[in-house]
Amino acid sequence: SSAAWRVRIALAYKGLQAELKPVHLLRDGGEQHTPAYRALNPLGIVPTLIEGTQVFTQSLAILEYLEERHPEPALLPRDPVERARVRALALTIACDIHPLNNLRVLRYLETTLGAGPAEREAWYHHWVTQGLKALEVEIARPGWPGPFALGPSPTFADVCLVPQLYNARRFGVDLAPFPALVAIEQACLALPAFAITAPEHQPDAPR
Repeated sequence: SSAAWRVRIALAYKGLQAELKPVHLLRDGGEQHTPAYRALNPLGIVPTLIEGTQVFTQSLAILEYLEERHPEPALLPRDPVERARVRALALTIACDIHPLNNLRVLRYLETTLGAGPAEREAWYHHWVTQGLKALEVEIARPGWPGPFALGPSPTFADVCLVPQLYNARRFGVDLAPFPALVAIEQACLALPAFAITAPEHQPDAPR
């Protein structure tokens, strides 16, 4: 789950300890649909963060909560204008790109609408490519300082971008037209918070 990876990145970046309880999205129809999990997260999606008696859902809301409770090291700039820009990029990924290619949508295309593998792949490539094109234009403006999406340190935008590019590669999307996005990804993955939280390093990853 790219959404769960976002939260893992934020926790690691801020040096926060958390007990990870994997939720297998495919086994036995998806563990996210069990009554026990639905009691925590009625929509049956990941991630879910539990702190004491409080239950938090939706990755962007969790990122905001962590930022407010643990503001350093920051994943949002102090300037209100820059904060708005960071949130706009993060929301472009979380609201306009990711929902159109997540597991629930792809399964619905196949099981309910009768889309075959080729149609599913075409759907994925179309929407992801359209979204990444917009991000590339938005980020790679003249004077873009780099190495991260909006400057010298990572923000919510980078936290959302890296998992999205990871999934795009899994589905064979050509990322060559997006050099700025790939450069940001490389800068992020040089940081332990991004690298050690990658899917292949998780306890439930296939060995």
